[in-house]
Amino acid sequence: MTILVTGGAGYIGAHVVRLLVERGDHVHIVDDLVTGIAARNPGVPLTQINVASSDAVNKLTQLFRSHSVEAVIHCAGRKQVGESVAKPAWYFAENVGGIANVLLAMEAAGVSKFIFSSSASVYGDASGGVTEASPTRPTNPYGETKLMGEWLLNDVVAARSLDAISLRYFNVAGAGSPDLGDAMALNLVPMVFERIDLNESPRIFGDDYDTPDGTCVRDYVHVTDLAEAHIAALDALDSGASRHRVYNVGTGVGTSVREIVDVIREVSGAPQQAEVVARRPGDPGKIVGIVDRIAQDLGWKSRFTVRDIVESAWAAHQLR
Repeated sequence: MTILVTGGAGYIGAHVVRLLVERGDHVHIVDDLVTGIAARNPGVPLTQINVASSDAVNKLTQLFRSHSVEAVIHCAGRKQVGESVAKPAWYFAENVGGIANVLLAMEAAGVSKFIFSSSASVYGDASGGVTEASPTRPTNPYGETKLMGEWLLNDVVAARSLDAISLRYFNVAGAGSPDLGDAMALNLVPMVFERIDLNESPRIFGDDYDTPDGTCVRDYVHVTDLAEAHIAALDALDSGASRHRVYNVGTGVGTSVREIVDVIREVSGAPQQAEVVARRPGDPGKIVGIVDRIAQDLGWKSRFTVRDIVESAWAAHQLR
């Protein structure tokens, strides 16, 4: 099978590409290389395109046709919550415009299998365990763009033959191999590493939540587990079907921020004690994915522990 992966030079996309290549699929990467790193998967064909650009539809259509692409995994997009709040119109243009352009090119080229990198941010300030049927009320433009991408897929499926799966990621961390680590300090684990590098105390935003140790509880999923969920989703697509399925991708297990920080300190040998600072507005006390649906439908289940996540992320960080 020939698969085109948008954002395939990024942190998550590169893990998906590597698994596809290892199992013998033909892969073509499309990435604008703003945050992606081409060297993550040397030897895999890469075309530099911003999928939200005005000429993207024509360029993508030509790629789909010339490479006989059979399926698309859409990982491209902007993903910084704070940036989305500061630049909402640009985020909608990039994320919603990007998926729209990809779908237009797929229609023109007759490609009918699609996997969308969505996000648990669509649940907004939900608390506790969330299923795919939980209310979707995003609290920032980033989450809104992901939800709009899902809405667009619903409409496209209703209009023409497309088999699509949206994967709602929870908190992704770790590294499948040291050369595929997360190079951007935008999530908890790399943010703590950054503080350690500066010989500063890791920060915990609030310790007075209604949780066992008072700190926020989240669902942390290893990036390799997430990449394997993409493979399971890809194998479940049927070119003759017209439907849109949505799945949570997490572990179903909550881990507190303090627990994560303690594991990081143990693995790294860092002496700095965590510093508790004020809560961040809008942080729910606990949000964990209920992942029964993806297990039942696709046979996927996470394999890695929080310690696996931290150890692999630290090994990757040491290469920087």
